[in-house]
Amino acid sequence: MADSPLNAPLIPRNRAIHPVPCDPDYKTSVTRSPNLPLLSMDSTPTEETGPRFGHALIGPLDNNLILNWTKGAAPAIGERILVHGRVMDQLRRPVAGTLVEIWQANAGGRYRHVKDGYLAPLDPNFGGCGRTLTDDEGRYQFLTIRPGAYPWPNRVNDWRPMHIHFSVFGQSFGQRLITQMYFEGDPLIDRCPIAHTIKSRAQLDRLVAPLDMAHARPHDFLAYRFDIVLRGRRQTMFENRPEGM
Repeated sequence: MADSPLNAPLIPRNRAIHPVPCDPDYKTSVTRSPNLPLLSMDSTPTEETGPRFGHALIGPLDNNLILNWTKGAAPAIGERILVHGRVMDQLRRPVAGTLVEIWQANAGGRYRHVKDGYLAPLDPNFGGCGRTLTDDEGRYQFLTIRPGAYPWPNRVNDWRPMHIHFSVFGQSFGQRLITQMYFEGDPLIDRCPIAHTIKSRAQLDRLVAPLDMAHARPHDFLAYRFDIVLRGRRQTMFENRPEGM
């Protein structure tokens, strides 16, 4: 078959589109970026083969962030949204059975984390984490709350746009990619130094999920679609890939 993994052409990454690791507008990148050449090291069997994931580990509310913190006893506060999409390879073939995890701030822009000192209150009914496995077509979905924007100590008055962090696993913890999703129409995207470490607007737009009214539910929630492409010319920007953000 022309599109089989063995016969498909290897589409190289365009390394020129990826941001530099040190960007003065993103202050902490200056101290955290490497100042020596990166080393390439072989992986070990432990990194390649384990630990593995099983479908039995996923609970019925794991992809419902509105209810999973309270185990269904009480819903989270905020605007209800559905975030869905597909995980695909460079030829748009589905990546089935992969673990997708998300974490995010609550509707007020605060994380449930001991080091988050933002003045917005915590929602007692919202944990901010979820996970799911892609189906045979590579599809995933999360029912959640639209996260709020929040200030961060970079320049005098910098704010992070509304965003959701994504983690995509392969067959083991050694195969993990991390990125984040922004929302269509958010004016803070154009003002965010972290987002603009990606200098190409066309590449940054790959992290912006468009509104998807076809999957919205009347009088219940809006929907946003975020497809994740693992490599190739349409590759999603990943934070922890050496060529990525």
